[in-house]
Amino acid sequence: MPGFELFGDLERKEVNDVLENGVLMRYGFDGMRNGHWKAKQLEQSLCQTFSTNHVQLVSSGTAAVTVALASAGVGAGDEVIMPTFTFVASFEAIMILGAIPVLVDIDDTLTLDPKAVEAAITPKTKAVMVVQMCGSMGDMDALKSVCDKHKLIFVEDACQAIGGSYKGKPLGSLADVGCFSFDFVKTITCGEGGAVVTNNKEYYINADHYSDHGHDHVGSDRGAETHPFLGYNFRISELNAAVGLAQVKRLPEFLRIQRKHYTIIREVLESIPEITFRTVPEGGIESCAFLNFFLPDKERALLVSQSFKENGVDVCWNYFENNWHYIRKWNHLKEAKSLYPLTDAVKSQLDALSKKDFAQSDYWIGRNISCLIKMSWTEEEVRDRAKKMKEIIIDCLTKDS
Repeated sequence: MPGFELFGDLERKEVNDVLENGVLMRYGFDGMRNGHWKAKQLEQSLCQTFSTNHVQLVSSGTAAVTVALASAGVGAGDEVIMPTFTFVASFEAIMILGAIPVLVDIDDTLTLDPKAVEAAITPKTKAVMVVQMCGSMGDMDALKSVCDKHKLIFVEDACQAIGGSYKGKPLGSLADVGCFSFDFVKTITCGEGGAVVTNNKEYYINADHYSDHGHDHVGSDRGAETHPFLGYNFRISELNAAVGLAQVKRLPEFLRIQRKHYTIIREVLESIPEITFRTVPEGGIESCAFLNFFLPDKERALLVSQSFKENGVDVCWNYFENNWHYIRKWNHLKEAKSLYPLTDAVKSQLDALSKKDFAQSDYWIGRNISCLIKMSWTEEEVRDRAKKMKEIIIDCLTKDS
């Protein structure tokens, strides 16, 4: 991760196909295309990759979550339970639909704690969204059981976890509807792009229409298409899809490299007794896009994180003070800093959020170090990196004792 590290001839060929025929839009202009339908081809490839019946490409991962929720009927006044550790796009997608984000604690999987989810359910709860952060997953059986018990829509945001699996099924394909991002720093990239994944035909048709101004895509004359319901513009372009089409063909290659580098570093760090690793539910296999581990307390985790930075160990973070991925610094959300008026229900929830204690999430995020796994490293670089990381961690632990 990310796929742009290994751009090559295949990506250039797919993009040149689009440039040569000049049709950059995914719909219409059939006679000019010379048989090139990159978005359609990528959707077909992704159906195979995710072992799922339907994939709808959209313009971003944020768009994917928005379209997925809308396609399942989530809207104004509906509560959507989501984790405190995610990307800001998670609550943005909920709020753009007029729905209400309800944030709850994570556990040692670094995503939703099923007990916290159950405790947060109210008569207004419509959906639960698990976010498979940093290449791994939550307790999917427990979360699905909660959703089934309360008749809630189960949404799976697997934007950071392509290539991971749970009990033999690809992450993203396990819930009622799943979401992926193919932005510039994902394992496979379109530059900008995303996908809605589902086995529910109704949700798929809704996503297909909703993401293109409500067009029904019936017939071969785009101008004659009808609009069964309101929609908006979340379309992907053919140029973006072309890059993604090349990248998805290379996904097995990328995953092998990630796993190799992840394993080298993990095996070195496992010799440090003070380190524990994130919990992966039984039957789960990480994508290995990130390596996540815990130190004994927040103070030592912050010390290690700072020492990594000072000693040239890049792409390793402690998220406790992070502006983008953890609730502590989401002041624009907690203070409801909106350009336009929010509903009273949303404002009330955000006011409550600003006062809520997330000590359990703080405990796990405060102790966590998350390390991106690059594909462009050589094996020698990975081994040198692992050795250096171990030396720094041991030094920090010694200083603290």
